[in-house]
Amino acid sequence: MRNEVGSEGEMVKESVVESHPYAFHVSGPRNVSSPNWRDLINSSWRKDANYKRTVMACFIQAVYLLELDRQENRTEQNALAPEWWIPFKYKLVETLKDERDGSIFGAILEWDRSAALADFVLIRPSGAPRAVLALRGTLLNRATMRRDIEDDLRFLAWESLKGSVRFSGVLKALKAIADKYGSNNVCIAGHSLGAGFALQVGKALAKEGIYVEAHLFNPPSVSLASSFRNIGEKAGFAWKRIKAMLPSKSDSQIICEESGATSFRVGPKQWVPHLYINNSDYICCSYTDQDGAQNDQVANKENAKPTNCQAAAKLFLSSKGKQKFLEAHGLEQWWSDNLELQMAISNSKLISQQLKSLYTLPAAQVTPVKR
Repeated sequence: MRNEVGSEGEMVKESVVESHPYAFHVSGPRNVSSPNWRDLINSSWRKDANYKRTVMACFIQAVYLLELDRQENRTEQNALAPEWWIPFKYKLVETLKDERDGSIFGAILEWDRSAALADFVLIRPSGAPRAVLALRGTLLNRATMRRDIEDDLRFLAWESLKGSVRFSGVLKALKAIADKYGSNNVCIAGHSLGAGFALQVGKALAKEGIYVEAHLFNPPSVSLASSFRNIGEKAGFAWKRIKAMLPSKSDSQIICEESGATSFRVGPKQWVPHLYINNSDYICCSYTDQDGAQNDQVANKENAKPTNCQAAAKLFLSSKGKQKFLEAHGLEQWWSDNLELQMAISNSKLISQQLKSLYTLPAAQVTPVKR
C-alpha cells in the first residue's frame, strides 16, 4: 500500500511539473528539433541563424529556471531547467553563484557527446559550440531581488558592471572555457542584466585578443550617467547627490573616460557581438540610435562583416510593431514562431561608445610614423 501511495504521489508531482507554465513543452519553442544524423551533413547550427538564436535563448531560460528550481527546492526528478538544454544535446557542468546570497546567475553548458552518440550523432555538428556560458537577468523574487537590483543600479550609475562580484566570476569562467576549448568553440549569452555582463566581459576578453561569440538579448542601454551628462553642466550637482546613493564605482571605468583615445585603428580582426533588440523595450532601444558618422549597412548574409574597422555589432531588430514593455523585454519572444527580424551591421552611437576602445590605442601608445 505504501509503495502504491508513493507511486501516486510521484505521479502527482510529475503532473504538476508537466503543467507548469515554464515547462519546456508548455512555453518552449515548437518547431526546433534535436540534432540528428542529418546535422552531420547539413548543420542547423552553421546554416540557420534562427536555430542558434533559439538555442541560446533556451539556455538562458534554463539559468532562470535553475535559480527558481533552487528556490522551490526541486529535485532532479521534478526540476524544470534540464528540459531546456537536454533536447539540444548539452549538459550542465557548472553553475555560477553569487557569493552574497547564494543565487544562481549563470551556468556553463557543454556539448554532451554521450547523449549525442545515443541518437547516432557521431560528431558535434559544424557551428555548435563546445561550451556556452549563459547568464540570466533580474529576477524580482525576494531571494534574488536585492542583489539583482543592486547590479542594475550599478549599471545605471556607472555604465559599467566591473565593480560587481558577478563580473569577476563571469570573466574567470569564460576565460577558463576559452582556454580549455579555444575561443572559436565557445559562446557567451545573456538576457537583460545578464546581457550587460556578457557584453562587458566579452569586451574585456577582446581587449586581450580573445574573441568569443556573444549573443545579447535585450541588453541594457539606459544610463542615468549619460542622461545627466546630456542635460549639461547644470545637472552636475544633482548627479553628484544621486551617485552618492548608488553602488560604488569600485574599480570600474566610466565609458566616457575612454573618450581620450586617439583614433588609431589596430588589427583587422574585430569582436562583433550579436544584439537582439526590441524597439518597444525602453531598456535596450537606445542601441538603435544611429551614429551620425556612419549609416547602417544592411546585411544579406549571416557572415557579413563590418568595414573600415568601425566598432560594430550584428543587430537583430524585432519588427513586430509596438508592444507592451513586458512582452517587448521578455526572453520568450526570441524563440517565438512568428518572430520577424531585421538584421544589419550596426554602427550605432551606443555601440561606438562601448566598443571603440577595442579599435583605438591611447595616445601614449601610438608610435609616430617616421617621414
